[in-house]
Amino acid sequence: MSRMAGRVAVVTGAARGMGRSHCVRLAEEGADVVAIDLMSAADDLADTAAAVERTGRRCLVGTADIRDLDELSGVVASGMDRFGRIDAVVANAGVYPTAASTWELDIDTWRDVLGVNLTGAWHTVKACVPMMSPGGAVVLIGSTNAIKGASGVAHYCASKHGVIGLAQTLANEMGAQGIRVNTVNPGSVGTSMILNHNVFARLRPDLEVPSAEDAAQALASRNLLGVPWVEPEDVSNAVVFLLSDDARYITGTNVVVDAGLLAKAS
Repeated sequence: MSRMAGRVAVVTGAARGMGRSHCVRLAEEGADVVAIDLMSAADDLADTAAAVERTGRRCLVGTADIRDLDELSGVVASGMDRFGRIDAVVANAGVYPTAASTWELDIDTWRDVLGVNLTGAWHTVKACVPMMSPGGAVVLIGSTNAIKGASGVAHYCASKHGVIGLAQTLANEMGAQGIRVNTVNPGSVGTSMILNHNVFARLRPDLEVPSAEDAAQALASRNLLGVPWVEPEDVSNAVVFLLSDDARYITGTNVVVDAGLLAKAS
């Protein structure tokens, strides 16, 4: 497959999980990749680069905190120096915080979540869009919580609702330049962001030490298709579609990948 042949994609949060999956799927479709993550994830980032290179494509890795615009812009500039172009951007980096009632959230936690999930997405487009080739495309990773609120995660919901607003504004601003902007909004995804004991305890408060299987049963009951979560590659397939010419006239939209979570009647 070669839907992204000859193109260069920038992916944040690329060290593991969905970010790594995006990098590999884009490479499988022919793209060279600029993979960005925190310095603390450098070893995992190297594994992502190796996975990309096994497809026969090139990968430039760079470490940056997306809350630091100068740091991020430096990596993007290195990508331009290496590859000479940027055609696709995936603002994927994000955090899913510990739950707390809205009025009990502390200001530092609120700032951290908004800083990564929303300001970080803005920094990503701010660093990349001025360098993008005409006809390029941007995907911002949102969430089903970008569309519907949920108890205990006001900071996360607010940040992801903001991502949709940011994307739709950018779609209006960039359309005249032929650059498309969309969001992909996953439900639960089979990564460490969901598959951890804190989330298991939140899903099954009736159990003293809930297991992944216990959590899976709770999650599956929320989805129309009866699976507990989608896999990273399911999200990446939507990302690749939106970045490719298959979606050449799609912009300003919000694609949901959630096994029917939002559509299910309560």
